[in-house]
Amino acid sequence: MRRPANLRPASAATVPFLSALAVTAVLLTACGTEHADAGSTGAEAAASQHGTRIDDPGKDGVRITSLTLPSASPSPTRSYSVSADSLGPNPDSEVSATYEVTNEGTEALTYSVVFTFMSGDGGAVTNQTETVRDVGPGQTVRGTVRAGELPPGAPRVAQVKVLGVTKVPAGEAPAEPGTCPASGIRISADQGDAAMGLRVVGLHLDNCGTRAYTVEGYPLLELLDGGLKPVDGVDILDGSGEISTGAGPDEPPRPVALQPGESAIASLVWRNTTESGTPVDVPHVRVRAEEGADPVIVTPHLDLGTTGKLGVRPWKKAER
Repeated sequence: MRRPANLRPASAATVPFLSALAVTAVLLTACGTEHADAGSTGAEAAASQHGTRIDDPGKDGVRITSLTLPSASPSPTRSYSVSADSLGPNPDSEVSATYEVTNEGTEALTYSVVFTFMSGDGGAVTNQTETVRDVGPGQTVRGTVRAGELPPGAPRVAQVKVLGVTKVPAGEAPAEPGTCPASGIRISADQGDAAMGLRVVGLHLDNCGTRAYTVEGYPLLELLDGGLKPVDGVDILDGSGEISTGAGPDEPPRPVALQPGESAIASLVWRNTTESGTPVDVPHVRVRAEEGADPVIVTPHLDLGTTGKLGVRPWKKAER
């Protein structure tokens, strides 16, 4: 059975370096996935006292403002890096960068930003992801991302850049970890699995509320491009049998009763096969657990190739 891909329309100077003996400044936030600090004025705490400011043109509204390295003695430069030649062994647990997120749009957005900390030759040392929530139109939010503890033998961090930025309307962003929407239902997507061109991403539905919840059938999907506009030309299929049998046999939809604390899972299945034609990439998917449910936009980055097909497996109770 085929269903249309689009069930609903989509919503739409360098500053002199201050010598540092050892970086012990209190940073604005710890390394993690959640951060929003609209009240900070200029990333001052870690950056202006112990970091080297960076003249970064930015990417998709996100720019790095400074890089902090422990016990470094670099020369000021209008680049994205700081020399780390004088660093002692294994100093990188105190490496951090300050950043700004500016929303130049007309609605509040939630940003997911991937930062990559790199060695002097540009090789990636570690990536960190920050989620910056509810950035209003015209608002600038400042924060700090830490490189975290690095494994023994890792090269010294000397520079940092914004690797990728995704943004969705704040009202449709997945719920913050540890919180529960007013609906009592929390939807998220996992990192997925890829093997021999077969891709599988799990959609997770958690009953985080106080009442039982029953869901039946297939999640309702709308495929969206980077600008959150509908993606045409893709058939959304009930089940994955037309895609592959590698994800297991198709099962018919059944009612799934979830008590508080229980979860259900559905799967998106596709092949990254590219033949004649233009490959289709779908960064965002608007998901509704069922008809009438609140929408949530997840970002699984579906690389559909030229197949024009996406299989969807029905909700089933997740194993504990």
